[in-house]
Amino acid sequence: MTQLDFFSVPDFHLPFGNSKHPQAARANNEATSWALRHELVTDASEQFAGIGFGHLAGRVSGEVSYEKVVLLAEWMAWSFVLDDQHDHLIRTGELTAWRPVTDTIATYLATGRTGAASSRPNPLVTGFIDLCDRILAGMSEVTAARYRAHVPLMLGSLDQEAGNRGDEGHPSVEDYILMRRHSSQMLPMMDVVEAGLGIDVPPHIHELPEFQALIASSVDIISWGNDVFSLPKEYSCGDNNNLVSLISAWEGRSLSDAVRAVEGRIQTRIEEYLSGKNRLFRVIDARGDVDPAVRAVVSRCVRSYEDWMIGADLWQRYECTRYRDERFAAGLESAYIRPDLVSVA
Repeated sequence: MTQLDFFSVPDFHLPFGNSKHPQAARANNEATSWALRHELVTDASEQFAGIGFGHLAGRVSGEVSYEKVVLLAEWMAWSFVLDDQHDHLIRTGELTAWRPVTDTIATYLATGRTGAASSRPNPLVTGFIDLCDRILAGMSEVTAARYRAHVPLMLGSLDQEAGNRGDEGHPSVEDYILMRRHSSQMLPMMDVVEAGLGIDVPPHIHELPEFQALIASSVDIISWGNDVFSLPKEYSCGDNNNLVSLISAWEGRSLSDAVRAVEGRIQTRIEEYLSGKNRLFRVIDARGDVDPAVRAVVSRCVRSYEDWMIGADLWQRYECTRYRDERFAAGLESAYIRPDLVSVA
């Protein structure tokens, strides 16, 4: 493993304000306890809590109730374990154990049943079932349909990531960007936040190209920023699923030059987001048939995307120990990872 000798994350100059739920720290503790009860982690719980999923949930949830912040924090905690377990199976060459878990999750999402019952269900599955039931109970049919569509896309993107590992696994930058929109796991999380805020954007507005472009811009900004924060770990363990690494490989740049290139792409994407927001509202206003209440819902949804962009950045800089942890930066597995988690099913 080759470690980066020096690494500094640039300031991405995100022009958005952010507030944080006053009970975010408490939500972090509750989400950690939830993960322990479900045996997603059994050791190094303080290190796991240091990821700060409750703090991130508190930054992106706006003015929702505390219970909804906790639910989002628990979903985030589950998502981090999912990502880490997938990475563990890649490292150990045991990816064949992954498919039964994700198939069961997808089956439950689609049918409300797990299919062939196991006498010892996997904690990733039982954790998902607990969360999924509570999440869907608080969603409108429209938002639930998006959530049901986004979760399988997220799971499928992890399979794509597995194929991008190793010397031959260098997707094009364009293909990676499309995949990263799902492997970031952002879209299901955004669905949970929107449900918590009572945001229910009608399909005829949500499906507008201008609306979809705004979602893509915000997810790209968050994902590319995360690639910079997580670069030391991914570089150290030879993981090609990182925009910085791919730009370096495809364009023959040094890593420091590639970081600056990603910084430039993020600034361009921010400008595209801002102009895209103006364009979206011009399109909505030009229709002449959009109820003012619907326009207000769209405006609140757009503000939620801005909470995500600045909130994720602040969380990574100041509240998350994951990207500063010595083991993580060295490309090693974190101490809280259960090597037997998937095999216990």
